[in-house]
Amino acid sequence: MRLYFQIFSSFFRIGAFTIGGGYAMIPLIQDEVVERKRWLGEEEFIDMLALAQSVPGILAINTSVFVGYRLRGIHGSIVAALGCALPSFLMILLIALCFMQISDNSVVESIFKGIRPAVVALIVAPLWKMSRSAGVGWSTAWIPVVAALLIWKMGVSPIVVVLLAIVGGVMCYVIRRRSSS
Repeated sequence: MRLYFQIFSSFFRIGAFTIGGGYAMIPLIQDEVVERKRWLGEEEFIDMLALAQSVPGILAINTSVFVGYRLRGIHGSIVAALGCALPSFLMILLIALCFMQISDNSVVESIFKGIRPAVVALIVAPLWKMSRSAGVGWSTAWIPVVAALLIWKMGVSPIVVVLLAIVGGVMCYVIRRRSSS
């Protein structure tokens, strides 16, 4: 029962204090489940994050479900997902009740403009740490850069980029295997 409470409270705190959605939650989730609680190893977290991104749904919820399932099965998944989603639900409910009255307020507009760069920093900051865990070095750093540019500047579907990465990985494996034999 204690672990269920820890799972719920961890994801509730993450959900309550993260502005910017799933990608902004990644460093907080990683810090909580890998560094503080040691529920997952760093490589296991990276693998779980890849799975969470590849299934339909909200990244933060998917991540919480995977962590909860890893710790306590289906019940852990439910507890983690509720912990992650409940703060957002409550905040959206509160904002919806009040927003119409404050939406034209210049102070509120300024606050939202100030939050945007902080959200970008929250998303960018863990990239370096995750890139090291994923084995990205100077010789392979071009791969995520090209993938990001294909998606961002050329409008290529992320699905196509993932499929190309799979094909490229298989080709590299075959080439290395042939050259070593």
